[in-house]
Amino acid sequence: MHYPSPPFPEQPQTLPGETGRMEPRPDHGERSYKGSGKLKGMAALVTGADSGIGRAVALAYAREGADVMISYLEEDKEADVTRALVEEAGQRACVMPGDIQDADHCRALVRNTHEAFGRLDLLVNNAAHQMYFQELEDIDDEEWEMTFRTNLHSMFYLCKAAAPLMERNGAIINTASINSDKPNPGLLAYATTKGAIQNFTVGLAQMLAERGLRVNCVAPGPVWTPLIPATLPADSVAHFGENKPMGRPAQPAELATAYVMLADPLSSYTSGATVAVAGAMPMM
Repeated sequence: MHYPSPPFPEQPQTLPGETGRMEPRPDHGERSYKGSGKLKGMAALVTGADSGIGRAVALAYAREGADVMISYLEEDKEADVTRALVEEAGQRACVMPGDIQDADHCRALVRNTHEAFGRLDLLVNNAAHQMYFQELEDIDDEEWEMTFRTNLHSMFYLCKAAAPLMERNGAIINTASINSDKPNPGLLAYATTKGAIQNFTVGLAQMLAERGLRVNCVAPGPVWTPLIPATLPADSVAHFGENKPMGRPAQPAELATAYVMLADPLSSYTSGATVAVAGAMPMM
């Protein structure tokens, strides 16, 4: 598969960013991902599933036979695209907007997923917030706290609500980052949460092992999603991924197989692991 390499055209956006305004357009596997029934009969809750990695995961899960709850903040048009992809795969799709910073919303997400599909097998904690700051003094208290509430606290709320309802040999998959081990100083708050997510994953995997639940995380390198033009300086966007070993960023479709592997019941002895999808970048 040939994917585009930088330099990319100037394309400033504001949060949360729009897929349709990105050039080149991200690939979520719309034409390339072929399922083989690995997740047949299962039900998944995927946060941040309206675009980017979350959309690619929702599409792949549906083509593998799972029903999907699409959790997102407020991007209704983006979420409708993901829902259409899930339904075109012959699976049930539900959408639920709302802010995962709120613990009650997280609990409602889990409850509604279980009620809609009659079961819950897979929880993918993927939604995240990031913002670039050159200087420490530029990061205000609210920005720091919002990043932790969105990226980390929500994960605790969702896992705590989901674990009692999940089927045995179910899986929780968290999105960490190459920043977990190699933090970008301009993404200080984001990188700090990603390091905590990796630690949380290993501890929770041990805590839930006796229940037959697996907990793992995926650590992406640079991925071409709407967060990039919406949060990084223009020059960083133009040359995003250029200095990495493969000379380009990943497309969301290239992440999907890692999330499928970790969701697959045949991966029954894989727990507490970090799967790096970082294009030959070392994690340490």
